[in-house]
This record gives sequence, C-alpha cells and structure tokens, in this order.
Amino acid sequence: MKKTLAWCLLIISTAFLLSSKPARVNDKVQLTSEELKLYNLVTAYRTANGLPAIPLSTSLTFVAQLHVKDLAENRPDTGNCVMHSWSNKGKWQSCCYTADHAQKLCMWNKPAELTSYTGKGFEIAAQYSEGMDAKKALELWKASQYHNAAILNAGPYKTKWNAMGIGIYDNYAVIWFGHEADKDGEPVRPAKR
Repeated sequence: MKKTLAWCLLIISTAFLLSSKPARVNDKVQLTSEELKLYNLVTAYRTANGLPAIPLSTSLTFVAQLHVKDLAENRPDTGNCVMHSWSNKGKWQSCCYTADHAQKLCMWNKPAELTSYTGKGFEIAAQYSEGMDAKKALELWKASQYHNAAILNAGPYKTKWNAMGIGIYDNYAVIWFGHEADKDGEPVRPAKR
C-alpha cells in the first residue's frame, strides 16, 4: 500500500513539474505558458474564421520576447514613440517608431538584424496597465480594426503569414508575423498541454 501511494505521488509530482515547464522552441528560445496560450488562442481564432494555423517561428519568437522585455524595462514607447520603438539599451539599432510609420523599416528589418530570418517582420503590440496575459492581449487586438486584420489576413493584410513569433512580458504582448517560412530549422510545434 505504501509503495503504491509513493508511486502515485511520484507520478503526480512529475506530471506537475512537466506541465509547469515552458514549451521549448529550441535551445535558446522557450515559450512561457502564457505565450503558448496566446499562440493557441490565435490559432483557434484563425481556425474559427476559416484560416490555417501559422507555424511558430524560432527567430520571430526570439525577436518578440526581446522586444517585450525592452518595452517593459526601457520604455522606448514614450513621447511620440509608439510600441514598435526600440530603446538604445541593447544590441540592436534603436528607433523611435512614430504614428506616421516613417520608421517602418526599423520594424520590418528587426528580425533580419537580430536573427537569421531573411524576411520582413510585421508586429502587433498591446499594453495593459494591470499586467498582460494571453486572453487580454487577444481581446485588445480583436477590438482594434488593424490588429484584428493582421491576425485574420484581412484589409491591408490580405497575405499569407508563414511564420509567427509570440512574446508576453509584464504589461506588454507582441506578435511578429512574417511572409517567409523560418529557415532556422524545422517550424516549431509547441508542446501539447
């Protein structure tokens, strides 16, 4: 009886530890549970609208995670600079992305600047003062005409996304989309939960 109980506890604690670990993207990039949840929510939303899932990209996820940390810790999105801005406190080219999109190349070229991804990157970003989670991020983007269009390949985004990266940190969430498939190995398949 004691041996059976010990085995049951071992199985339960092992299952808990495995379920609380982040999903692996590769040796350097991992998804948190909220990032994986956001990927799954976006995929379900697209599927409900007759669209296919977008492969998760190692490179675009790396850029997304780097950018949300920069936004939260260095706040380059102040004054006239919007959330597509990057600070001067990292190993990247800084820029103040303004509402007139004059610095759009700063966004488009960021994946190629920081990774082996050769295509342009297109970002949607959200901020929520009470802390960001997957559900809140998608809710904010669905309520915005242009962000929703980017997710659903509608309006000015009538295109096919072949790569997607996710980042959530503190009060920020971003998704990076790309036309080109990520050539940095196999497309990532998030761990099932």
